[in-house]
Amino acid sequence: MVDIAPHLAGFPDDLRDLVERYWQDFSGTARQHSVPLDTLIPVLPVLVRVWASSDFVARTCIREPRMLPDLLAAGRLQNASSQPALSDLDASADPEALSRLLRRHRRREMLVIAWRDLAGIASLEETLGALSLLADGLVQLALDHHYRWLCERFGVPRDRQGKTQRMLVLGMGKLGGQELNFSSDIDLIFTYPENGETDGQRTLSNEEFFRRLGQRLIAALNEVTEEGFVFRVDMRLRPFGEAGPLAMPVGAMLDYYQHHGREWERYAMIKVRVIAGPETEGQALLDALQPFVYRRYLDYGAIEALRTLKEMIVREVERRGLRRHIKLGQGGIRELEFIVQLFQLIYGGREPALRQRSFLATLETLAATQRLPASTTQMLAEAYRFHRTLENRLQAMQDRQVHEIPFDALSLSRLSLAMGFAPTDGDRLLTLWQSHCERVSEQFVTLFQADTQDIDPATRPDLGLVWEEGDEREILLDILTQAGFQNPEAVLESLTWLRQSSANRTLGKQGRQRMDRLIPRLLEVVATVDDPATTLERICRLLEAVAQRTVYLALLVDQPQALQQLVHLCSESAWIGLHLSQYPILLDELLDPARLYTPLSAQQLRRELDQQLERLELDDQEQIADRLRQFKQINELRVAAAEINGTIPLMVVSDYLTAIAEVILEQVLRLAWQDLIGRFGVPAYQENEQHRRAGFAVIAYGKFGGIELGYGSDLDLVFLHDSHGSRQETDGPRVIDNPTFFARLAQRIIHWLTIQTRAGVLYEVDTRLRPSGRSGLLVSSLDAFGEYQRNQAWTWEHQALVRARAVAGTQALRDEFGVLRRAVLTVARDREELREAVRQMRERMRTELGAASRGEFDLKQDQGGMADIEFMVQYLVMAHASEHPTLTLFSDNLRQLAGLEANGILPSADAQVLRTGYLTLRQTGHRRSLQNQSAIVDGSELLEVRESVTRLWQRLMERASSGTDGD
Repeated sequence: MVDIAPHLAGFPDDLRDLVERYWQDFSGTARQHSVPLDTLIPVLPVLVRVWASSDFVARTCIREPRMLPDLLAAGRLQNASSQPALSDLDASADPEALSRLLRRHRRREMLVIAWRDLAGIASLEETLGALSLLADGLVQLALDHHYRWLCERFGVPRDRQGKTQRMLVLGMGKLGGQELNFSSDIDLIFTYPENGETDGQRTLSNEEFFRRLGQRLIAALNEVTEEGFVFRVDMRLRPFGEAGPLAMPVGAMLDYYQHHGREWERYAMIKVRVIAGPETEGQALLDALQPFVYRRYLDYGAIEALRTLKEMIVREVERRGLRRHIKLGQGGIRELEFIVQLFQLIYGGREPALRQRSFLATLETLAATQRLPASTTQMLAEAYRFHRTLENRLQAMQDRQVHEIPFDALSLSRLSLAMGFAPTDGDRLLTLWQSHCERVSEQFVTLFQADTQDIDPATRPDLGLVWEEGDEREILLDILTQAGFQNPEAVLESLTWLRQSSANRTLGKQGRQRMDRLIPRLLEVVATVDDPATTLERICRLLEAVAQRTVYLALLVDQPQALQQLVHLCSESAWIGLHLSQYPILLDELLDPARLYTPLSAQQLRRELDQQLERLELDDQEQIADRLRQFKQINELRVAAAEINGTIPLMVVSDYLTAIAEVILEQVLRLAWQDLIGRFGVPAYQENEQHRRAGFAVIAYGKFGGIELGYGSDLDLVFLHDSHGSRQETDGPRVIDNPTFFARLAQRIIHWLTIQTRAGVLYEVDTRLRPSGRSGLLVSSLDAFGEYQRNQAWTWEHQALVRARAVAGTQALRDEFGVLRRAVLTVARDREELREAVRQMRERMRTELGAASRGEFDLKQDQGGMADIEFMVQYLVMAHASEHPTLTLFSDNLRQLAGLEANGILPSADAQVLRTGYLTLRQTGHRRSLQNQSAIVDGSELLEVRESVTRLWQRLMERASSGTDGD
């Protein structure tokens, strides 16, 4: 007699008695079936633990005593292995035989899954995956048999063109996510491609055929027989719910979701998966459903929708007194799922990587993309694993769909043992569960809580009245004055304009409600800034632009921090207000001030852009173009916000803006290169009987070359290649000569940068600084470029070369350009001739471009402006580089000034005049850019700076003062 008593030490009496009764019953049936008990001796320690945890496993073993020894002998309980192929089962069975086969197979596989889970052998992922795989297989097997039987009776269903029709079974919820728990219902939706009829003697419409097929499939799975059931089937998630047809054609289903789909159905569709039916048609359906689930814009309306759904659940939990409900209770599984699905619904339209069914995989993506801190995702993952493990082991106890932690001592002891605690440690289990719930609930509240700021109840209704129509103007002005507005007329004018705008008048009910909630809150915040009337006018323009996308209104209503940031930025910058109006997707950045006011370094920019583009299909050029533009807009916004906040100085502003352009240009070059070599192969040439690949480089001039980009700056670009020698052609199936290849490459780069999409343009591009200007080739060879610079270039072109640098392309060619640039700039020159050429060019520019004749001052072009400073520096570099080659090391104005000072060419006092003047003028220009103002100011401004620069210009450039510049 095999004794299990030694393995029950430490068990409470009632639990020990339960397991011993199960063992006695098993021993009796085992003897009846000649099953030797001694084969189970090695697994008795595990057996008593599993049986103590699960009536289902114990009773299944008692019912079929050979099952446990057979599974042990086959290694099914000890080793992770795939489930037996259902295709090996008898395909000729009649419906009754199929019913028995499905239930017996399910019972055996559930025993395997429960045993490995309760014994602590299987991971959570293995358990959930095995349960989902089992359901997939059984649904497919039942579907195949009943489809064949119906076809034998009525013929094959076909569409109007005669194509065979098969039913698609969509798995929803945990089954769709391949996260099925132990005793879960399976949520299904049935559909088929098109209407038509069967081709048998007794025809049926496809609608009737698939309705009958659906009914038979449900019965095959759902009916309880003496063998039990397979899975409880829930069809309530289908279009129109229980009132809708059991199966409908794909076109009608898509029409339903387009015109009638509700918010909770979007939430449910996140996990949709085709679990049975033809794969090609299934994938096409899933692709067609994507726009319903994931909006192309940032969908902040999801916050409100999920919060409403959660509130309904809370009321139900309270009504039913579900104090220990691990799924619906506070901090439970549903809140965990809502947290992750919130990010999926908001950002999934832009970030395909978030369109995942798996909770844990989506969490990893949220951590990788920094949507959530790593510490938060780790906490959520731990809570999810705990809750789902608890759910499975609770349900495995009796193969019942339960979610409440039991109150009675015996059940709590069994659950404690199943969760890896001692049977007497129920209190420790409850403490750990409550700890997980508290952390999850705290995170849930952080994400979902509506604006609960304390607001004077006397002011909120009054400010709400200002937004309503019909009140007397004097009363409204008085309300605004009492609220602290110094210019109430202008405020009321902006609100009236917004209220009467077509965008506001055509708002639907939901949009109207959101606008009505937003405006009073907006007025409260706007009243706190220095110029509330101007700020409100800017924000009203923004609201008019985004009103029809009411998710943005929801964002500003639900996220008070975002509203605060919007008001702050718009109060400081008209450019930001316009930028946000043009590209509302940037409102997302207002949610995280830590990111908003912290621009990224060049390395961080590259990493972020790489990650974003990796998640897109390479052939989806429209989406890539939009993502590049969004990347630029987001990062320019960060720079502007940081500049406004005073967290970065002027020079760093230009560094950041230049880095953004460089990173984008690198990616655009890579995209254009990959496109062309895919069609023509790699450009190559023959030199000294060696086969070499030709290189390509992009040269930046002007502000881009000088690392001085501003907001909205163009890119001055020159394109070079190093192809020479013989056989200059590509090596692909379609051969073209290298000059043609590189011309097309440059054209593709310009196209990527300048093409207008719904997300705007990247940069305007100016290529007129190439050799021979507009009449010259778009792309020059390095040899031809060098020849031109040495023998044909004008002085002004060498001046431009002072501010040039290679910014993208083949590193060897970039280095060669640097050598060539230094060689050209270090040529000894006649300083008087050089001075005269530079002076004449500057005089001509002032005459043609300046604003002094109108009593105004152009920060760049007029006398004493930035161009004067740049021309002086360029003259001095070109005049002295032959003696001091280090002057050519840098392309930016300030480091060139430092070099001139360090080499004794420019006295420190003069260098300081130019440095201070340049920074002051650029700072003024930046500030005006942020206010959407031109670079032309009143003629009375900046007189001291202008006079200092002009005096130095006259001394240095208008007469040859010996020693002044080191002559």
